[in-house]
Parts: sequence; structure tokens; C-alpha cells
Amino acid sequence: MRKYWDNPENVGAGVLARAGVTVPNLVTIGNIQITPATVLAPMAGVTDTVFRRFIRNLGGCGLIMTEFTSADGVLRAKDQKAKRYLHFYEDEHPISAQLFGSDPRVMAEAARMVEGLGFDLVDLNLGCPAKKVVKCNGGSGLLRDLPAIGKIFEAVRAAIKIPFTVKFRAGWDDENIICVELAKMAEDCGLCAVALHARTREQGYSGQARWEWIAAVKQAVRIPVIGNGDIRTPADACAIVAQTGCDAVMIGRTAPANPWIFRQIEQYCAHVGTAALVRPAEHSSAVPYDEPTEADRYQMIRTYFEMLIEEELPDAVGKMKQFASWFTHGVPGGAGLRKAIYDSKNAPEILARVEQFFEERLCGAGALAREL
Repeated sequence: MRKYWDNPENVGAGVLARAGVTVPNLVTIGNIQITPATVLAPMAGVTDTVFRRFIRNLGGCGLIMTEFTSADGVLRAKDQKAKRYLHFYEDEHPISAQLFGSDPRVMAEAARMVEGLGFDLVDLNLGCPAKKVVKCNGGSGLLRDLPAIGKIFEAVRAAIKIPFTVKFRAGWDDENIICVELAKMAEDCGLCAVALHARTREQGYSGQARWEWIAAVKQAVRIPVIGNGDIRTPADACAIVAQTGCDAVMIGRTAPANPWIFRQIEQYCAHVGTAALVRPAEHSSAVPYDEPTEADRYQMIRTYFEMLIEEELPDAVGKMKQFASWFTHGVPGGAGLRKAIYDSKNAPEILARVEQFFEERLCGAGALAREL
């Protein structure tokens, strides 16, 4: 997963906010109510149980999803990675397990196992652009074979009772845009919702998301449509709803860079909705929501790192170093902190470096304030 964007443009900031359009407070997928209608996207190497609970505890996120997990791995009793990916706690509900694979029989059996584990929903990954996944005809590789997708839809739908959804890209490339056809097939096969990342497989994470594809899908089906792509701010979240009519929004790369994004969307929507009722013509682009202070960022980093240590994940040190580049982005002196973290040998040492860095900064700022 790329940490940042190739395109610097803020796609939808503030668009139609003056009309009072906000992210819906509720979307119902099958028999599951998601409130608010915001979804943490499944991200490989990111959305493990620690990060999911971390996001859930910060507030504002309606549905969380696992890392995408191999259906073949789920069926292999000794596949410890799949077991770890599908581990979750009761406070994570509602939660969806995302699977990938190309064999309808294997997908159906893996979905049965996921249902038995207590997940609220099952999702099929048709979006991952990674070469090692695509070469096995998984993820976005299946976008070149709609009949094969249809067989998977039918097999999985017949195998489980919980809601079944799919996350997909618009097509393999610009010459093969199949998102509307795929969404209609999903609805016909009994899927309960579709989520569209409005890029092609060929694009990867480059260029700009084409929200008009989400609008086309929304016009074509009656089941809920979840919009995904280039949602970086609360204003973007409202703009994608305003421009496409989508029923919910899904946030991926923004979440590890700004874990407060879901809470900020909730605050922004509450303000925009209230202001639209009171003064519909007087909106400002500077709608208030909580911006984290340096103390908030310190607490956030420390909390996440402590959760990693408590969970005793085998790759806790690697996770800390991975997330340091996101969590310290924009922190004054952050480059020095990142180096200190990268040079550390174990988790307690990393945590100590973080505590030392922020305590020195915060104590120094406090002393300066007293002098003034």
C-alpha cells in the first residue's frame, strides 16, 4: 500500500458542502446496520486487529475490515498467517472479513469458515493490483473474466447466510471498464452491497480517482454502493456523496496517516447538517472539527505502540517502524524521531524513544509558555 498520493490535487474539498450534503448516518447492508456510513478499507499490512481496534476506539468509523486473506490459506490448517489475519475481538463488531481467490469451491468453503468464526460480513477482493496476487488470477486479476466472477458470486452466496459484499476496481484498464456490468451481476447474484475503488488495475494508486464511475454504478443498482478513492478530508467525504449519491464512504490510505479522519468526518457532518438548517447560504470552507495537537499525536503514537506490544505480535517492531513514517508525518523534528525509531532494536526501546522525544518537546513548550 502506498503511503501517499501521486496526485497532489484535493479532489472534492468543500464541493457542495453549502448544500448541506453529508455522509449518511446509517447504511444497512443485508441485516447489518452500519452507523455512521463510513468504512475502514482493507489494507494489506495495515488493518490487523490492533489497528482496527485503534481506529474503532478513536470513534466515527461504522465498519472495519480485515486485511485481505487468501481463501486457500484459510482452508490450510497450518496457515498461521491466515489465522492471524482472521483473529478479532468482540469489540470490533461490526466487522467484515475480506477474502481473495479464484476457485469458487474454495471461496465458498472459506466463506463458511469465516461465517463460523463470527464475522458479520464477508467481502470478496477484486481490487488488489499486486502482481503476485494478479498472476494467480486473484484480486483485480479476475476483472478480465466476468463469467469466473459470476461463479464465485453464486458459490459464496449459496454457502453463507451473513451479508456478502464485493470491493472492486472500475476495470483492468481504461479500455475495459466493467464496473457497471460487474455491479449489476453482483446484485443479480444476491450480494448485499458493492464498494468501488474508482481506479483501474492499470492505474494502481496513481492518477486521480474517477468518481463518475461510482455515480454510474449507483444509478445502475438498488443495493448500497460504497465510494472509495481520494477521500483525504471530511470535505472530500461529503463531496463524493454529493457527486455520486453513494450510500457510504470507504477510507484507505488516509487512515494510517490521519487516524482521526473518521471522527473528523462525523464532526464535520454534524456541523454542516446543522448549519444547512440554520444558515444554508452562509457556509464557510473552514468548517470546524478536531485537529490533533502535538500532545494528541504523542498519545496516539504511544497508545498504538503499547497495543502492539500487548498483543505480542511477531512483527511488532516492524509494525512500529512501518507506522512511524505515517504517524510522525508533519511532526516538527519528526525526521529525527523516525531515525531514532528505525535505529532501535526492540519494541521497549522504540517506545522509550517516542516518550523521550515528545516529553522533551512538550516540556520545552510548557516552559516557554510559562516564561511568556
